[in-house]
Amino acid sequence: MRKPELSSAIKTARDIMRKDAGLSTDVDRIPQLSWILFLKCFDDLEQRRLVLGAKHQDVIGTPYRWRDWAADEDRGRTGEELLEFVNGDLLPYLRGLVGTEEGDQRDVIAAIFRETYNRMLSGYLLRDVVNLVNKVNFNVSDDIHTLSHLYESMLREMRDAAGTNGEFYTPRPVVRFMVDRLAPQIGETVYDPAAGTCGFLVEAYEYLRKQQQTIQDRETLQTSTLYGTEKKPMPYLLGIMNLLLHGIEYPNLIRANTLSTLLHEITDRQRYDVILTNPPFGGEEETGIQASFPEGARTSETALLFLQFIMRSLKRSTGDSPGGRCAMVLPNGPLFADGVAARIKQDLLENFNLHTIVRLPNGVFAPYTNIPTNLLFFQRDGSTKEIWYYELPVPEGRKNYTKTKPLRDTEFDECRGLWDERSETQHSWFVPAEKVIGDNYNLDVKNPSNRQGMVHRAPLELVESIAKKEQRIDEIMGLVRAILDKSND
Repeated sequence: MRKPELSSAIKTARDIMRKDAGLSTDVDRIPQLSWILFLKCFDDLEQRRLVLGAKHQDVIGTPYRWRDWAADEDRGRTGEELLEFVNGDLLPYLRGLVGTEEGDQRDVIAAIFRETYNRMLSGYLLRDVVNLVNKVNFNVSDDIHTLSHLYESMLREMRDAAGTNGEFYTPRPVVRFMVDRLAPQIGETVYDPAAGTCGFLVEAYEYLRKQQQTIQDRETLQTSTLYGTEKKPMPYLLGIMNLLLHGIEYPNLIRANTLSTLLHEITDRQRYDVILTNPPFGGEEETGIQASFPEGARTSETALLFLQFIMRSLKRSTGDSPGGRCAMVLPNGPLFADGVAARIKQDLLENFNLHTIVRLPNGVFAPYTNIPTNLLFFQRDGSTKEIWYYELPVPEGRKNYTKTKPLRDTEFDECRGLWDERSETQHSWFVPAEKVIGDNYNLDVKNPSNRQGMVHRAPLELVESIAKKEQRIDEIMGLVRAILDKSND
């Protein structure tokens, strides 16, 4: 199918879904379209495996394969009959699949469909969508390439419609910059503990794919390089679909709560060369999850829990290896927070090399959040001596980024150019680790070239300042009352 035809087919499918009373917004429609696409994609993949290897047995059995119930556009089930089959037979069957060995794709499919439901109420409209998806050939590279771009576009639209669920989608210029700076290599393991829709794993795959030179390289990249964990059912489904569309045939994506892992039980086998992630902002974990962490480092702040997990999940340095490296998104709050946060940052500076912090301007994650965010880069190869800060400027004439005027890849060019020499400029500066330690591990260090930036003060100082202001307000209100009383006499 040519690109315009494929784009038109997907657009038509989405238009049909808008007519169905069971689907209200893109938050409903895109997951629905995703699991239908997944079943067609997986069946095409199965048929390709049958051609390549005579011993291959279908993961999904008869009559639940796409080719059994969906491929016949003229005589296939439709209306109530289709709804009864999908809701009463197909989805329960897929949820009940059980693998016989570790990494069995039956377990992956069962995890995908465990909390996936058909939300369309019209079997006739569902049949129309199935017919359109049936036209996509997932064994043709051009179709997959086009659909992968269409899918990324749909994920952006879903982010815009999702409100507080916008964390499912990290802006791709941010993701590509982080991947590019860590520069993963074939033979290394790459992990995202908060995978969402797998944008980091997809971009890491695209980066690594260019390094393939042998069949073994491809096998390594497909089966033992990219790993992820996702807690929520909807992004898990979207993530699996995203990986498949980009050519990853055996996604190592686990449906679980990463933070339920006991830190002291993480073994060398569970550590990674490269970790790339954007943990949820401002979330709170229940007390039972916090118990997985050391007593002096327990907090309800999700970002700080992920930071601790990541530190323990990076490979240790050895004579042959400098240790694992990480790039992660972190909001401003943990940078200047004290108490438990300060103890976690002490661990970070003493046992890891936090070499770079890129400070992002407001609006990069709009419309999901306008919270100021940062990119932290660190490696498990010794303690921190100094930190190079880079403050990403907004384009001239702009105050911040917005949904309609988002961040672009080219706006990281200056930072890339300075990365190796790490010089001090109008937008970059060095901070010795001793200064951070002396300031109670406050990493929220402002650009010295921008004296007008807001400075975060110590909590006690803020309390005293607020008290003084309130006292002054009371004094002024007293004067106002006296004037009003005098005028009424």
